[in-house]
Amino acid sequence: MQQVSPSTLLQTPAAAPAGRSDVVRIAGGLTLECGQSLGPIDIAYCAHGTLNPARDNAILVCHALTGDQYVAATHPLTGKPGWWSRMVGPGLPIDTDRFFVLCTNVLGGCMGSTGPRSIGPKGEPWGTEFPPITIRDMVRAQALLLDHFGIDRLFAAIGGSMGGMQVLEWVVTYPERVFAAMPIATAPYHSAQNIAFNEVSRQAIFADPEWHGGRYWAHDTVPARGLAVARMMAHITYLSEEALAAKFGRRVRREARAAAGSSTGGALGTASLFGEMFEVESYLRHQGSSFVRRFDANSYLTITRALDYFDLSAAFDGDFAAPFRGVKTRFCVVSLSSDWLFPTSASRSLVRALNRAGVNVSFVEIETDRGHDAFLLDEPDLDRTMRGFLNGAAEQAGLNRGDSDPGGSGESA
Repeated sequence: MQQVSPSTLLQTPAAAPAGRSDVVRIAGGLTLECGQSLGPIDIAYCAHGTLNPARDNAILVCHALTGDQYVAATHPLTGKPGWWSRMVGPGLPIDTDRFFVLCTNVLGGCMGSTGPRSIGPKGEPWGTEFPPITIRDMVRAQALLLDHFGIDRLFAAIGGSMGGMQVLEWVVTYPERVFAAMPIATAPYHSAQNIAFNEVSRQAIFADPEWHGGRYWAHDTVPARGLAVARMMAHITYLSEEALAAKFGRRVRREARAAAGSSTGGALGTASLFGEMFEVESYLRHQGSSFVRRFDANSYLTITRALDYFDLSAAFDGDFAAPFRGVKTRFCVVSLSSDWLFPTSASRSLVRALNRAGVNVSFVEIETDRGHDAFLLDEPDLDRTMRGFLNGAAEQAGLNRGDSDPGGSGESA
C-alpha cells in the first residue's frame, strides 16, 4: 500500500504494475456530503498503459454498481477476465498503447477501497454504521487519487450505468479537469422505478436470517440467500425480453423433465415444482450464487443508496442544464435501444439539457437486443463509436499517436 499526504503527492510512484491492483491511502481523508469526515481513506485501483511526460493522456474508466477496479485484469476472486477486457487493452478502442487507463474501486466498495467492510473507529468493520455516501463522494475520492498521480486533467472519463453517473458528476464537480466524457447507458438522476428496484433488493437482504442487523461478520456468516436474491432481481433489469427469449425461451432443464415424467412439462411432479425447472431460473440462481462469493452485502446496500440519491438537478430547481453551463468538456452520450433500466429517452433528455447549456455534445443510440448490459458485451457499433470519439477528441486535444509511446520517457503502469 502506498501512503500519501498532501506534501508528498507528486513524489509517489505513478502506478501499480499493469494488471495488478494497488491501494493508495489518503492520510487527510475526505469530508463527505453528509458532513461526516472519513479518514484516512484507501482507494484501490488498477492501471494500464503509460502516463506520458505531460500527464495529459489519462483516461478514467468508472465501474457500475457491482463492478470493481479489474477493468482489464484477471479478477483475483473469480479468475475471470476483466469486466471490460474486450474494450481496454493494446490496440482496443480504449487503447493502452496510447492512453494511461485508470479504474478505481469506488468509495463504499468491497475490493480494497474504504467501505463498510473496512475497519472503523471501534476496531471492527463499519458495517451499517458506515456513513451514507453519494456519487459525488465517489468522484471526489477519485480526484484525490489523480492528485496523487499529479494528473491535473483527465483526457477522458468513460463509464456505463453507475459509471456513467460518475462521468457526469466528474464534469459537474470538476469541469476544468475533464477534456472529453462518454457516459453510456445512464441518466442524470435515478428514476423512481430504479429506486423501487433497489429497495426490493435491499429488503431481500434484510429478510435473510443471517443478516443479523448488518453485523453478520460477528456471527461468522453472510446473508448469502438475501444477497443472491437481490442480485437475481437486479440482473433481470440488466437484460431485455428479447435477450431472455433468445437465450432461454421457455426451455425446461432435462433433469426437471425427467423428474416430472413428461417431455412437455405438463404433468409436473413435486421434485420439479420447486426445483430448477426452467433454464432461465437456473441461470438466475447461478448469477446469484456466484455474486455472493465476490461482493459484500453492506457494500451493496451502501452503493445502491448512493445511486438513489443521485440527481444532478437537485440544487438547481429541477433544471438539468444548469449544472453544465460553462462546461467546455466534449461529450458523446451513448444509449442502448433495448435498455429499459436507463432507456434512450433518459439519454435524449440529457442531450437536450447539454444542448441548452451550450455544451459540445454528440449522441449515439446503439441498436441492440441485449438490454442494459449490452455495453459490456461484444457490440461492434459501440466499439466503433468509442474508437471514433476518442480518436477525434485526441486530435482536438493535440495528443499525437506517438505521445504515449511506451518506449519513451513516460511513466509505465
